[in-house]
Amino acid sequence: MTPDHFRKQLGFAGLCAAPLTLVTAVPALAQGLVPASLGGIAPFAVAIGAGGFALLSMVLVRTLLTDSRAARRRAAEQIADLRALVDEYENLIAGTRELTVLWQGHEAPRILGQTGAVLPSGRQPQSVLNFHTWLGPAETNRLTSLVEDLRLHGHAFVTSLDTRDGRLVRANGWVMGGAVALRLRPAFSQSDEHAASSAEAQGGDREGARAILALLSKPAFLRDEADRLIYANPAYLKLAADLGRATGDANPPELLDATQLALHLKTCHADAAPVNLPLDFGRHGQFELVDFPVPGGRAGYLRPNEKVGALPAPGEQDATHIGGIIDALGTPIAIFNARRELTQFNAAYANLWNLDRKFLTLGLDERAILDKLRTEGMLPSQVDYHTWRAKHLESYARKEPHEAEPWHLPDGRTIKVISAPAAPDGGVIYVFEDLTERLELESTNKAFTNVLRETIMALNEAVAVFGTNGRLTLSNPQLSKLWKLPMNELGNNPHIDRLAEASGRAIPEDGAAIWRDLKRTIIDLNPTRTDRQGRITRSDGRLIDYAITRLPNGQTMMTFLDVTESAGYSKVLKERNDALVAADRLKDAFVENVSYELRSPLTNIIGFADLLADTEGGTLNERQREYIDYIRASSVTLGVLIDNILDLASVDAGIAELNPEPLDVTALVHKARAGMSASFPEVSGEAAHLVVDIAPDLPLFIADGTRLVQVLYNLLSNAARFSPPGGEIRLAVSHRGDRMLFVIEDEGPGLTDEMKSAILTRLDNPASGGRQRGAGLGLSIVRTFVNLHGGTISAERREPKGSRIIVNLPLDSALAGVAE
Repeated sequence: MTPDHFRKQLGFAGLCAAPLTLVTAVPALAQGLVPASLGGIAPFAVAIGAGGFALLSMVLVRTLLTDSRAARRRAAEQIADLRALVDEYENLIAGTRELTVLWQGHEAPRILGQTGAVLPSGRQPQSVLNFHTWLGPAETNRLTSLVEDLRLHGHAFVTSLDTRDGRLVRANGWVMGGAVALRLRPAFSQSDEHAASSAEAQGGDREGARAILALLSKPAFLRDEADRLIYANPAYLKLAADLGRATGDANPPELLDATQLALHLKTCHADAAPVNLPLDFGRHGQFELVDFPVPGGRAGYLRPNEKVGALPAPGEQDATHIGGIIDALGTPIAIFNARRELTQFNAAYANLWNLDRKFLTLGLDERAILDKLRTEGMLPSQVDYHTWRAKHLESYARKEPHEAEPWHLPDGRTIKVISAPAAPDGGVIYVFEDLTERLELESTNKAFTNVLRETIMALNEAVAVFGTNGRLTLSNPQLSKLWKLPMNELGNNPHIDRLAEASGRAIPEDGAAIWRDLKRTIIDLNPTRTDRQGRITRSDGRLIDYAITRLPNGQTMMTFLDVTESAGYSKVLKERNDALVAADRLKDAFVENVSYELRSPLTNIIGFADLLADTEGGTLNERQREYIDYIRASSVTLGVLIDNILDLASVDAGIAELNPEPLDVTALVHKARAGMSASFPEVSGEAAHLVVDIAPDLPLFIADGTRLVQVLYNLLSNAARFSPPGGEIRLAVSHRGDRMLFVIEDEGPGLTDEMKSAILTRLDNPASGGRQRGAGLGLSIVRTFVNLHGGTISAERREPKGSRIIVNLPLDSALAGVAE
């Protein structure tokens, strides 16, 4: 009853009650002319009026209650009618060969219709939303995009989809009020849509055959009564594509040409047993086509030339269910009929449970198999085995495929068991899968992932991994430290936009701009995109090297490294290297000047000194002649110094070469001795200061004579500089095996430890003391020319004083020559 109706009823009651009160009060007032009697009659009249009002109110309330119950009854009848109408519509939709998915608000989607119209047999209706389970990758992506566009923007669509099992499905999406709907239906009507019950049985058996054929790794197919291909597994379709057969039609392509196919089918119809046909597909291999009858048509598969042996089970050749298809499977399969009798199995099943073929015979009860496996310790450990077995045997009563809990066997294996109805009249198909290796791989992968995560956490580089939706999926503490991000405030898996905002607050000048540029690399869906790397110069002066790597799963990994300090070091090193290059160029220019600017005046000095020394008569006194001798000696020394500088320059430039030739050791020593006498006149050829000891019968010695004279001259000059007056200098030449030894000894102050450690860089250290100071080039030339000959040089102290330098050269430097 409405409020207005209630107010009207209440007003009517008031109007009726007021006259009633007046009627009951008037006689009393009429008789009470005397004022004294008026006080006793008035209360009585008021009481009678109130009672009448109460009576009328009760009548009104009962009327209101009656009307309310009638209204609720009418509303319930209307709701029941609407529900019945909805049920009729749902039944009508469920009776059609199509599947409808309805999204309304934030509620879970409703799925109406026949699942088998779109999905393979045995699938749950909810699995239609898992597009990848019944569509290929390309079709999955296309349908997902269309559905998202429909739900987000309301864009309707109509399209066709190719399913994994070779069917063509029409998809229609539209908006209806505040909801959206997706309808899926077969593009073509099936020939057995309205078949009789026997045809339905054949269809159920055909679906069982499809389930088995889909598991085959070999090409397999299924034909209907009219010999039309109605199903082909993925291996068949791949082979057809390799052979150039079109695979885009609703029906699978034929691998045989029309003549071969007609002849083959004629042979198949003439013989009820399996028929084998050899096929040669050239470079794609040779196969044997095995074709055998099944209820409602024929099935077959292609196998390599070698014969695939069948299990020796009695009555196998009479099987008309799915024949020998399962023999080619590597997956263990066993089929039992409604009486729990074994009707078909493959070698993989026998091997899985290690069952003897003499025991595993057709017609064996499954309970006997389970009991034997329990006796041999091959089943999961159970406290109440009989209850466990009864629960397992409930698979015979199921109408849909069922996956049981994994069996954890005592031998450490883990087995997955899937049961599915074998036929409409009962029976079970068991499919077993050994999960042991997969679980071990998953465990290893999990451990590896944990190690990888810990490794990333310990890196000095900042790491950030973003998903395709732009959200952060993995990071390490260095990311927060480098970019000053409060990760504890951003929450789990923040979007890159939030990182940009936080970075903008921490680095106001360019933090947000840098992250916006990085965002473009994440949302870039170009399949040809490549990895990137570069350097970021932040406004706070930090230099950040970054690298962007595309991960195989579609995610993007970014790594950041603060290279501010190393970049500063690189700058300093570059400046120092530039300085060294400039110094090297200056040295080259100096050597070029020495070769011309110094040698020309030196030649004049030597020439005029010789001219003055050869002057006849007594023009020059003794002191003047002594000065001229010093000029000549110093000029010779300066000439040798210039030659040494030029030789070192040629070695540094890599243009120094040896001219090996057979040498006379005595002549070499004589030339070096003559040069020393010219530089040090006080060391005369007959004096006892220089003693030469050349061993007799020296072998043939092949080397560069000019270079060796320089070596001996510099060693003897070095010894003369540091020898005291009257000290003895000894040069000994001998051979040992295929080596020639030159030993120079002196009686100078000897080699200090510092000089011995510097033997390969500088032997004539002026700090050692001596009568003369060297320029530091003589023994550098010695070391360089000895190395060019493939020899070695060493120095040691003599007792009680003096030093010994040993030059060890190969007898044939032409064979052992080594360029420094």
